[in-house]
Amino acid sequence: MSDAAPGSNQTSGAVPGQSDYDLANDISTGQTGLRQDLTSYGDAHFSLFLRKVFIKAAGYSEDALSRPIVGIINTYSSFNPCHDRDLVSDKHGFQGNVPQLIEAVKRGVHLNGGLAMEFPTISVHESFASPTSMYLRNLMSMDTEEMINAQPVDSVVMIGGCDKTTPAQLMGGISANKPIISLVTGPMMPGSHKGTRVGACTDCRNNWAAFRAGKIDIEDISAINEELGPTVGTCGVMGTASTMACILAALGMMPLKGATAAAVSAARIRIAEETGGHAVNAATKKIKPQDVLTRESFINGITVLQAIGGSTNAIVHIMAIINRHPAIAGSITLDTIDEIGRKTPLLVDLKPSGDNYMTDFHNAGGMPALLHAVKPLLHLEARTVTGQTLGELLAQTKYVPVPQDHPTNCIRPLDNPLYPASSLIVLSGNLAPGKAVMKASASKDRRLLKHKGAAVVFSNTADMALRIDSPDLQVDEDSVLVLQSIGPIGNPGMPEAGMIPIPRKLAAQGVTDMLRISDGRMSGTAGGTIVLHISPESAVPDSPLGIVRDGDIVECDADARVLKVHLSDEEIVKRIARRKETLEDGSAWVARGQMRGYRGLYMSSVNQAEQGADFDFLTAAGPASGT
Repeated sequence: MSDAAPGSNQTSGAVPGQSDYDLANDISTGQTGLRQDLTSYGDAHFSLFLRKVFIKAAGYSEDALSRPIVGIINTYSSFNPCHDRDLVSDKHGFQGNVPQLIEAVKRGVHLNGGLAMEFPTISVHESFASPTSMYLRNLMSMDTEEMINAQPVDSVVMIGGCDKTTPAQLMGGISANKPIISLVTGPMMPGSHKGTRVGACTDCRNNWAAFRAGKIDIEDISAINEELGPTVGTCGVMGTASTMACILAALGMMPLKGATAAAVSAARIRIAEETGGHAVNAATKKIKPQDVLTRESFINGITVLQAIGGSTNAIVHIMAIINRHPAIAGSITLDTIDEIGRKTPLLVDLKPSGDNYMTDFHNAGGMPALLHAVKPLLHLEARTVTGQTLGELLAQTKYVPVPQDHPTNCIRPLDNPLYPASSLIVLSGNLAPGKAVMKASASKDRRLLKHKGAAVVFSNTADMALRIDSPDLQVDEDSVLVLQSIGPIGNPGMPEAGMIPIPRKLAAQGVTDMLRISDGRMSGTAGGTIVLHISPESAVPDSPLGIVRDGDIVECDADARVLKVHLSDEEIVKRIARRKETLEDGSAWVARGQMRGYRGLYMSSVNQAEQGADFDFLTAAGPASGT
């Protein structure tokens, strides 16, 4: 019989993991691997004992318990073609890549001495979420934050892709502040119709507009529908998913080549393996996002946003991400984004601002080539998740440059840009006291960038659907289309309805663009002269947008950064007061206090677009930041 005291680890033979049973050893703090973040049973040693029971039931050995644990967030969903799993071969490659990415990440983790543990979070797709995926972005961020915090992981690889997934993950990851690294699923390949390349989703919108105008028939639109999304992956143009991927690379939160490789390519799998290795390094060196990300990091990200002519949605996401960071929140505003735009030219010739697709961007050198092109505008001393500075990582990342005059090179030099500066601009005035945004480079009729006209007002999307194509609608090509009630509260999730359709009777006359304004969003793949994210949104009782009427003269001057309605201050105050007196019980503003469940949480907690449309209690400032 042993003379060892109860709870002592003194035995005649060493047994792996035996020190876990030494009751004199404090294991409640300072642990790593599977010994960290123990379930609360009131007895830390029993908590670890029970965890070891179940981890061994899963087939893991004592040795595995001592390895750095790398969590892999699996966002597969049958409702998310950007994150699909079915490996069905077709002429374009393989339909689905998430399982392959997970296996490659695991390989990279294990080759570098870590232990990979996969776990799920919710997954949202733009076309399969009602009322909109933006409505669920904050929920996904909460899921991501809490699962990272709750589980014994030393670092996490966050697999995302579709528009709202990557910002949700970074928001949650910053708040959790364990080492994280992003991996995107990658863009889809373009298809072909009658010898012309087509791809989601700029060509979805352009061809649908042509169909509405009677320029193509039902056979054509049906055939085009077959080719717009020929493979899985995110939209193959500079939409929100591609924009966020490029920003993540510029922020230093993933390998530089990780933004552009196609979803169905071998390069995407190699990037996943590399990511797994970086995750082990981040775990070992405790490289946390709040340490990596600085104000300079976000300046780099915004510079890239302007240089790629990225999605306006990215502005909302960037503000939400920044306001999760305790040291940076409040130091970057919409005015900062506009200031950076004034000195940053648009260099990447991709739809919707240009003509090409993400595969072309990748083949032209992708993010390494672009970062070299904008190098004079970057803060190269900014850190990255690899432990290197951005400058060091850029110097180390090899790529084959394409000759500048080659027809496939869609990356312009600084001295020959696609658009001289300010691809994305921020407007203000009496119609948008809290600011508004516009993608000026995507205007289809440049004269509209300085324009005033009589407002044609739609009170909500239902009203618009009812009247937009009516032959009796009092509208002409100089009218300004105004859509109310599609902000974060007015239509929960701030839907991508800001690209108001051209009234059919005008489209049939050849009108392709009009000045359109709203408090909502539009797809990053869309184009036109469109003002978005007007704040405060029209659902807020004292919003100037909420009191605009048919016939009011609305003016937009992109160069002057002005958005205004030609009403006196006194008239605006009078209309707002009258509106408050007659506010209906069924209005979103009034009804939000009586809603249950997630809808009630969303409606009572979401802040305005210029703050990121995040929940006030999730920001670094907490609920005191308000709406």
